[in-house]
Amino acid sequence: MQLPLFIARRYLFARKSHNVINIISAVSALGMLVGTAALIIILSVYNGFNSIIESMLADTDPELAVTPRKGKVFIPEGEVWDRLYADSRVESICTALQENIYVSYDGKQGMALAKGVDEVWETEDLLDNHLVTGEYELHKGEIPLACVGAGMAYRMGINPRFLSGIEMWYPSRSGKISLANPMAGLEMVTTWPSCIFTLSSEADDRMMIVPIEVMRELLDYEREVSVVEIRLKDGYSERDVRELRSMLEEGLPGDLAVKDRRQQNESMFRMMKYEKAAIWLILFFVVLIIAFNIFGSLTMLIIEKKEDIGTFRSLGAPEGMIRRTFVLEGWLISLLGMAGGVALGLLVCFLQQKFGFVRMPNGFISGSYPVVVKTWDVILTSAGVALTGLFVAMLPVAANLKKFN
Repeated sequence: MQLPLFIARRYLFARKSHNVINIISAVSALGMLVGTAALIIILSVYNGFNSIIESMLADTDPELAVTPRKGKVFIPEGEVWDRLYADSRVESICTALQENIYVSYDGKQGMALAKGVDEVWETEDLLDNHLVTGEYELHKGEIPLACVGAGMAYRMGINPRFLSGIEMWYPSRSGKISLANPMAGLEMVTTWPSCIFTLSSEADDRMMIVPIEVMRELLDYEREVSVVEIRLKDGYSERDVRELRSMLEEGLPGDLAVKDRRQQNESMFRMMKYEKAAIWLILFFVVLIIAFNIFGSLTMLIIEKKEDIGTFRSLGAPEGMIRRTFVLEGWLISLLGMAGGVALGLLVCFLQQKFGFVRMPNGFISGSYPVVVKTWDVILTSAGVALTGLFVAMLPVAANLKKFN
């Protein structure tokens, strides 16, 4: 391998008799450089936006959540809960009761996911950083208040400054529905909007947060809850989350599920993963098209070096060595472009992280485009570009060397 690599390196940097070969080789390397840098930069920007979404979810979603596998509610009681409350790593344990309900506001109707939260959740101030208008509070004296998602508020015209109340309706669990008077079989409670929040498109479009006693009155429950949210103290590690999860899974009955933050938003994280894979594939196909410039430059080089090929054969060089020499020549072009692209991409990402040259429009959470470089993205991009260059380099060698036998 040393001799083919030595000859390939000499061919790469030596001046050719036809200057167009040098130009095509340089264009090929430059194209690979730009394509590799674009892959790293765009994937890093996508990681940056994902990190913003994850940080927003982290404000409201707990590290662990216990939910029923079947049915809608359960009663959190038993020895494992006592151990959990006594665990020094746990910051707070909140309970919530949620259900899809019918709402009416100032003549407009719609469906909503109402989440009733306890006093612990209420005092956490989890929505403070996500308010659009109004003040975060769920009680005004004895009056129950509601925090409403921005999409739902816009669709139904809900405004905290208005005096209209939000009527919440749900079929009675104990009563029977009468055909003569269907409304008699419905429970209704009224809350008043205190603030509008924005978390995610799904939450904004259908969620409202109310005191848990409102939901218990509406659904006719006493102690049941839909979810128990467990938040850890600052400085926790993934190991702490795994240990607490194992403890809960061992102590809780099989009809309860313990979910981490990603499992609580499984559909969103899956969609983000697929979007990133699609972006990588699209950009990779662009790199593949660029790489075919190597095909032309290597074909012309083989034609120019046909006398050298005859000399190698006369000296007893095996066919495999000659083939490897020209494959390495084409591969070196792509590797040079790849190395330059990785360096350029990382440099641009570093400068954007440090100085934020490319700014976001006003009104966005981040002042500049967020950038997060992940080692796996760099490795995957480098390996993909390198293998593509090797594949493209093998094609003209296999097609043209036979002509000079």
